[in-house]
Amino acid sequence: MFRRTAAFVVLVWFFGFVWFAVTLPGPLDAATRSDAIIVLTGSQGRIEHALRALEAGKAPRLFVSGVDPEVRPGEFASEFHVPGRLMACCVELGFEAYDTRSNGIETAQWVAHHKVHTLRLVTADWHMRRAELELQRELPEGVVVQRDAVPSQPSFTALVLEYHKLLWRLGTNVWERWKR
Repeated sequence: MFRRTAAFVVLVWFFGFVWFAVTLPGPLDAATRSDAIIVLTGSQGRIEHALRALEAGKAPRLFVSGVDPEVRPGEFASEFHVPGRLMACCVELGFEAYDTRSNGIETAQWVAHHKVHTLRLVTADWHMRRAELELQRELPEGVVVQRDAVPSQPSFTALVLEYHKLLWRLGTNVWERWKR
Protein backbone atom coordinates (compact mmCIF):
# COMPACT_ATOMS: atom_id res chain seq x y z
CA MET A 1 0.00 0.00 0.00
CA PHE A 2 2.80 2.42 0.90
CA ARG A 3 4.58 1.81 -2.42
CA ARG A 4 1.46 2.55 -4.42
CA THR A 5 0.76 5.70 -2.47
CA ALA A 6 4.35 6.87 -2.83
CA ALA A 7 4.34 6.09 -6.56
CA PHE A 8 1.07 7.99 -6.96
CA VAL A 9 2.46 11.03 -5.12
CA VAL A 10 5.63 10.99 -7.25
CA LEU A 11 3.57 10.74 -10.45
CA VAL A 12 1.30 13.61 -9.42
CA TRP A 13 4.36 15.70 -8.52
CA PHE A 14 6.08 14.85 -11.81
CA PHE A 15 3.12 15.60 -14.07
CA GLY A 16 2.37 18.75 -12.08
CA PHE A 17 5.95 19.89 -12.58
CA VAL A 18 5.81 19.14 -16.31
CA TRP A 19 2.59 21.16 -16.58
CA PHE A 20 4.18 24.00 -14.57
CA ALA A 21 7.34 24.10 -16.69
CA VAL A 22 5.72 23.66 -20.11
CA THR A 23 2.84 26.10 -19.68
CA LEU A 24 4.62 29.16 -18.32
CA PRO A 25 2.44 32.26 -18.77
CA GLY A 26 3.30 34.66 -21.58
CA PRO A 27 3.00 38.38 -22.26
CA LEU A 28 -0.41 40.03 -22.20
CA ASP A 29 -2.21 40.81 -25.44
CA ALA A 30 -0.97 44.18 -26.72
CA ALA A 31 -4.49 45.61 -27.02
CA THR A 32 -5.34 45.06 -23.33
CA ARG A 33 -5.57 48.16 -21.14
CA SER A 34 -5.52 48.36 -17.33
CA ASP A 35 -6.00 50.90 -14.56
CA ALA A 36 -2.42 50.32 -13.41
CA ILE A 37 0.73 48.34 -14.09
CA ILE A 38 2.32 46.55 -11.15
CA VAL A 39 5.86 45.25 -11.54
CA LEU A 40 7.67 43.14 -8.97
CA THR A 41 11.39 43.74 -8.78
CA GLY A 42 13.65 40.79 -9.37
CA SER A 43 14.99 39.19 -12.49
CA GLN A 44 16.17 41.13 -15.50
CA GLY A 45 13.68 42.61 -17.93
CA ARG A 46 10.72 43.08 -15.61
CA ILE A 47 11.02 46.82 -15.03
CA GLU A 48 11.93 47.51 -18.65
CA HIS A 49 8.86 45.53 -19.81
CA ALA A 50 6.59 47.46 -17.42
CA LEU A 51 8.01 50.81 -18.53
CA ARG A 52 7.43 49.94 -22.19
CA ALA A 53 3.79 49.11 -21.37
CA LEU A 54 3.42 52.43 -19.52
CA GLU A 55 4.97 54.41 -22.37
CA ALA A 56 2.68 52.59 -24.84
CA GLY A 57 -0.35 53.79 -22.88
CA LYS A 58 -1.44 50.36 -21.58
CA ALA A 59 -2.18 51.99 -18.21
CA PRO A 60 -1.92 55.52 -16.79
CA ARG A 61 0.35 54.62 -13.87
CA LEU A 62 3.02 52.18 -12.77
CA PHE A 63 3.79 50.87 -9.30
CA VAL A 64 7.16 49.19 -8.72
CA SER A 65 6.97 46.88 -5.69
CA GLY A 66 10.03 45.80 -3.77
CA VAL A 67 12.49 48.58 -4.59
CA ASP A 68 15.62 48.61 -2.44
CA PRO A 69 15.15 51.32 0.24
CA GLU A 70 18.50 52.85 -0.68
CA VAL A 71 17.39 53.57 -4.26
CA ARG A 72 16.18 57.14 -4.82
CA PRO A 73 13.62 58.01 -7.51
CA GLY A 74 16.25 59.98 -9.45
CA GLU A 75 18.58 56.98 -9.44
CA PHE A 76 15.76 54.73 -10.61
CA ALA A 77 14.86 57.16 -13.42
CA SER A 78 18.49 57.38 -14.50
CA GLU A 79 19.11 53.63 -14.46
CA PHE A 80 15.99 52.82 -16.47
CA HIS A 81 16.01 55.95 -18.68
CA VAL A 82 12.63 57.18 -17.44
CA PRO A 83 11.90 60.73 -18.61
CA GLY A 84 11.34 63.17 -15.73
CA ARG A 85 7.77 64.00 -16.83
CA LEU A 86 6.86 60.29 -16.85
CA MET A 87 8.52 59.66 -13.50
CA ALA A 88 6.71 62.62 -11.92
CA CYS A 89 3.23 61.79 -13.13
CA CYS A 90 3.07 58.09 -13.51
CA VAL A 91 5.70 56.04 -11.68
CA GLU A 92 5.59 55.27 -7.97
CA LEU A 93 8.17 53.21 -6.10
CA GLY A 94 7.32 50.87 -3.24
CA PHE A 95 10.05 50.26 -0.67
CA GLU A 96 8.32 47.94 1.82
CA ALA A 97 8.34 44.55 0.07
CA TYR A 98 11.27 42.15 0.41
CA ASP A 99 9.76 38.91 -0.96
CA THR A 100 6.79 37.73 -3.02
CA ARG A 101 4.42 37.58 -0.07
CA SER A 102 5.22 41.15 1.00
CA ASN A 103 4.93 42.23 -2.66
CA GLY A 104 1.31 41.11 -2.41
CA ILE A 105 0.72 43.10 0.76
CA GLU A 106 2.47 46.25 -0.49
CA THR A 107 0.70 46.11 -3.83
CA ALA A 108 -2.74 45.49 -2.33
CA GLN A 109 -2.35 48.57 -0.13
CA TRP A 110 -1.36 50.68 -3.15
CA VAL A 111 -4.23 49.26 -5.24
CA ALA A 112 -6.80 50.01 -2.50
CA HIS A 113 -5.45 53.53 -2.02
CA HIS A 114 -5.63 54.28 -5.76
CA LYS A 115 -8.97 52.47 -6.27
CA VAL A 116 -7.57 50.27 -9.04
CA HIS A 117 -10.03 47.81 -10.60
CA THR A 118 -7.81 46.16 -13.23
CA LEU A 119 -4.09 45.71 -12.91
CA ARG A 120 -1.45 44.43 -15.28
CA LEU A 121 0.92 42.25 -13.22
CA VAL A 122 4.45 42.15 -14.62
CA THR A 123 6.94 39.57 -13.40
CA ALA A 124 8.99 36.71 -14.85
CA ASP A 125 7.07 33.86 -16.50
CA TRP A 126 8.32 31.30 -13.97
CA HIS A 127 7.30 33.58 -11.06
CA MET A 128 3.86 34.65 -12.32
CA ARG A 129 1.67 31.93 -10.78
CA ARG A 130 2.94 32.37 -7.25
CA ALA A 131 3.06 36.16 -7.55
CA GLU A 132 -0.56 36.20 -8.69
CA LEU A 133 -1.53 33.83 -5.87
CA GLU A 134 0.09 36.07 -3.25
CA LEU A 135 -1.52 39.14 -4.79
CA GLN A 136 -4.99 37.58 -4.98
CA ARG A 137 -4.77 36.71 -1.26
CA GLU A 138 -4.36 40.39 -0.38
CA LEU A 139 -6.25 42.36 -3.02
CA PRO A 140 -9.63 43.95 -2.37
CA GLU A 141 -12.48 41.88 -3.76
CA GLY A 142 -13.31 42.46 -7.40
CA VAL A 143 -9.86 43.56 -8.57
CA VAL A 144 -8.95 41.85 -11.85
CA VAL A 145 -5.34 40.72 -12.31
CA GLN A 146 -4.08 40.54 -15.89
CA ARG A 147 -0.93 38.43 -16.26
CA ASP A 148 1.83 40.07 -18.32
CA ALA A 149 4.72 37.65 -17.95
CA VAL A 150 8.22 38.51 -19.08
CA PRO A 151 9.60 35.56 -21.06
CA SER A 152 12.81 34.14 -19.60
CA GLN A 153 15.11 31.16 -19.77
CA PRO A 154 14.89 29.75 -16.23
CA SER A 155 17.23 26.99 -15.24
CA PHE A 156 15.88 23.58 -14.28
CA THR A 157 16.88 24.29 -10.69
CA ALA A 158 14.99 27.61 -10.67
CA LEU A 159 11.88 25.90 -12.03
CA VAL A 160 12.01 23.12 -9.44
CA LEU A 161 12.52 25.63 -6.62
CA GLU A 162 9.65 27.85 -7.81
CA TYR A 163 7.38 24.83 -8.31
CA HIS A 164 8.01 23.78 -4.70
CA LYS A 165 7.36 27.32 -3.44
CA LEU A 166 4.07 27.35 -5.35
CA LEU A 167 3.06 23.95 -3.95
CA TRP A 168 3.96 25.08 -0.43
CA ARG A 169 1.90 28.25 -0.81
CA LEU A 170 -1.07 26.37 -2.27
CA GLY A 171 -0.86 23.90 0.61
CA THR A 172 -0.72 26.74 3.11
CA ASN A 173 -3.83 28.30 1.57
CA VAL A 174 -5.73 25.01 1.77
CA TRP A 175 -4.64 24.53 5.39
CA GLU A 176 -5.72 28.07 6.36
CA ARG A 177 -9.15 27.60 4.77
CA TRP A 178 -9.58 24.20 6.42
CA LYS A 179 -8.77 25.63 9.87
CA ARG A 180 -11.61 28.19 9.61
